[in-house]
Amino acid sequence: MIECIIFDCDGTLVDSEHLCNLGLEQLLKELGIVETMEALLSRYRGHQLANILQDIEDRHKTSLNSDFVPRYRDLVAQLFQDKLEPTKGVIGALKEIRLPKCVASSGPMAKIQQALLVTNLAHYFQGNVFSSYDIQSWKPEPDLFLWAANAMGIAPSKCAVVEDSLTGIEAAKRAGMMPFLYDPAQQFSNAAGAGHIAFSDMALLPALINRVSHNI
Repeated sequence: MIECIIFDCDGTLVDSEHLCNLGLEQLLKELGIVETMEALLSRYRGHQLANILQDIEDRHKTSLNSDFVPRYRDLVAQLFQDKLEPTKGVIGALKEIRLPKCVASSGPMAKIQQALLVTNLAHYFQGNVFSSYDIQSWKPEPDLFLWAANAMGIAPSKCAVVEDSLTGIEAAKRAGMMPFLYDPAQQFSNAAGAGHIAFSDMALLPALINRVSHNI
């Protein structure tokens, strides 16, 4: 029986992945580094920012300045304020899902909270928001999800995780939780491995959760 739903934020609750990578593309361009938003998104979806930047430095044999991350955060915050929208169908899904819900994201707390406030999603989670930066552990490690489950007072085996990246799905599996992969573009249709449920329309999530919960 599923008793708690843990949501990722970027790309799952809010349509932010393209904005985050657009900001990265713009700042890299200023440094003469050519990376398209599409390529960045495909390569780094669900990854920790520090690892992303290290890989970019290695690929382009360069070193990013110490002010790169603050400038990136400021640019993304402005893009969020101007353009961020909730994921299509997610508001209806959140209204329909009556189980306890929380957010567990690899992003900094300020970024998560801004995303939820700008898109009017914050009230669905009643302050139950968890950031990797608070425990210094990132997906695919399971620590973030285990921490969230403990804080919610629900056993990991009774938690479902809704993610949009294979990195997050791996973390959910390692935490002993039921993973749901939100894949609107069906880009992971040939992903290796089993043990997760893929879906392309957020409106389908409540029925899927209900079905899985009663089959466990």
